[in-house]
Parts: sequence; C-alpha cells; structure tokens
Amino acid sequence: MDNSRTSRRPLSRRGLLRTGTGAGIAALGLGLGAKGAAAAVSATPRFDLSQPSYDLFRDKVLHSKRVQQSFAFDSVNKRLFVAAKRYGSAEEAGDLCVSELDFAGNYVSYMHLNGFGHGVAFGVRPSGGNSGLWIECEANGNGYGTKLAHLTYTPGATVDASSTSFGKFQPVPGATEYTCSIDPVYQRMLVRYHKDGGKHLAVYRLADTDRGDFSSPVAQFTPPAISGTPQGYTLYGSYMYFQTGNSYSSSNPAPGNTYLTSININTGAIAQGPTLTKAGSTLTFREPEGLAIHRTDAGESRLFIGFATGEEGDRRSSVFYKKDLV
Repeated sequence: MDNSRTSRRPLSRRGLLRTGTGAGIAALGLGLGAKGAAAAVSATPRFDLSQPSYDLFRDKVLHSKRVQQSFAFDSVNKRLFVAAKRYGSAEEAGDLCVSELDFAGNYVSYMHLNGFGHGVAFGVRPSGGNSGLWIECEANGNGYGTKLAHLTYTPGATVDASSTSFGKFQPVPGATEYTCSIDPVYQRMLVRYHKDGGKHLAVYRLADTDRGDFSSPVAQFTPPAISGTPQGYTLYGSYMYFQTGNSYSSSNPAPGNTYLTSININTGAIAQGPTLTKAGSTLTFREPEGLAIHRTDAGESRLFIGFATGEEGDRRSSVFYKKDLV
C-alpha cells in the first residue's frame, strides 16, 4: 500500500493558489479565455493505428457496476482511475463514480462526484503522493459538465459539484460544455468544448494549466467530421486520437465497429483512419469507452484503449494498448 495515501486531502482554493495547481480568477468561475494566435506545435511521432493491440487487463471490477466512460493514469503514483456513472443515479444527473485501480487492474478505492457530468474524458496530474483530477463539473440538464474542475482524488469521499473547495474553470468564453484529456509525455492538456453549435478543441501547456491559466493555447482547431458514436479522445504530442463505436449487437457483431482516428492538431486534418481496432474482439460484451496515454518506466509510450465489459448489472473494465510509433 502507498504510504502517501494518508496525506491525501482535498485542496482548498487557497491551497491551490499556494501549490500552483489551480488558480487565480478562473478558480472563481470567471474564466480567462483564449486570446491571440495559437502557436504551432512541433511535429512528433504518432501511433500507427494499423498495428496490433496488446492486453493490459480484462474484466476488472469497478466500484460502480455501470458502463465505464473514460480512464486516466497517474504514472508517478502508479494509479489508474476509471470514471463511470454512479450506480442508481439518473442518466442526466451527472453523478460520477471514479474507481482507483493499480496497473494490474486490481480495485483499490472509489470517490463519488455528484453533479459533475458525463465522464467523456478526464486527466490526472500527480502532486507528490496526491492525484489531482481534471474533470468536467456542474452538469447541465443533459448531464454534461459546464466547467472544468481540479480536485484531489480522496478515497471514499463524496463531493458535490456546488462545493467551493476546489477550482472551477471556463477556459473559452461562450463555451457551454467542457471535457479534457492530459498528455503526460509532452506535458499538455487537450480541452474539448461546445460552442456555436459544435465541438472544438484547444491545447494548453500543463505549465500554464497548473496555474489555472488558459489564456495562451498552443493550438486550436475544429475537428473533422468523423462518423460513428464518439467514445473518447486523448492527446499525444502533435496528434489527437479519437474513438468511435458501439457495443456488440445483432446488427453489430464481432469484431464490432470500434474505430480509431488520429488528427494533426496543427492542421485539424486526419492523419490516419478511421481504422478498425479488434482489441478484445473475443469479449462477450464490448463497448468502446475511453482513450489515454501512459509512458512506462522503461520509456515506452502507449496509447490505451478502454472497453466496458461484463454482464448487465456487473459491468467491468478492460484496457488494451498500442505501442508502435511512426
């Protein structure tokens, strides 16, 4: 067991300002907003989506028995967090249950986030022995978050979205919904937001977002139209990765319709895909849910692909990964 667990405490607004992990005007819900022209992001390798996938784990237990929505790694403290709707809550309530697993998929603990959102994507920032969650909050009537929150993962805790004990952010003026994902390798955050009737994306340096500063995006773009049901996204270097698909059914038999697409964040153009992935194709129930990036201690970057699996009333988590770069 990690001895640092006993030191985990919710970060107050004042604590966020002291530690530099939340901050300023945005923590009061006023937002800073993007301004000025976005700088180009240097080109990086990208994952070859046509190459094989490998198992991390299959059918691991979560605290919530509902379908997982997304997941994210704390590579420093060796934790994996999986977000799902809270069991027994209404679909549009925005009540989330975040389960903590170890890297082998063993269940460790949970945290309840009431009224936060759908859980489409989120990110984790380690801070000493703590894991800071960047996640949507203050769900609207459709159950999607209208702000981004930064709060410390606290095992067994229940936090309401109305709480003033953590920072809340509205990075883009006029946007009505937010989610995010973190690239822990190139140290950037990808924010997906709804504005003017559509989805748009902005990329920020973690050195800025750690201070609550969203004023200087390094890239902003509108993604290309991709058919299929959106099921998650993440960022690695100069490429965004997008997942679509549905669970198996009589009209969608194995190997299913889960597709991955990479998008150049400098141009907004598709780099590869949509490419069918057969990761976990032998699973009985298999619904694509979430993408994330993690770099191993040996220095290997991996694109992780999540699926909700298991039986109705006892949904579980299965995670696979790709590692080939081009």
